[in-house]
Amino acid sequence: MNQYETVIVLTPLLSEDVAKEAMAKFKAVLTDGGAEIIHEDNWGLRKLAYPIAKKSNGFFNLTEYSAPGDLIAKLELQLKRDERVLRFLTIRLDKHAVAYNAKKRSGAFNKKTKEVAA
Repeated sequence: MNQYETVIVLTPLLSEDVAKEAMAKFKAVLTDGGAEIIHEDNWGLRKLAYPIAKKSNGFFNLTEYSAPGDLIAKLELQLKRDERVLRFLTIRLDKHAVAYNAKKRSGAFNKKTKEVAA
């Protein structure tokens, strides 16, 4: 199984509860298909870089998971059919991206270095 990362942008017209319900639906598609969710990060309501469907904001969610390759087509079909989804992007992670994400989750990049007094 390969590791994948999917970013989903939902329409800002939804309430937070409906946005969470939509993400639970997509998460269920993954888990029912045999995927293992590694990490899920809800970024909340954010401003878009450019308007999409006359909307300038969207609910962002990033999900990292390991799944068989044929499951990605099923997930993307569900995402295309759902009118609450503005955009989505799925990428397959190589070994370097997997290692980077593991370090990021463990907090290796957030450690402050001590300043050397001269």
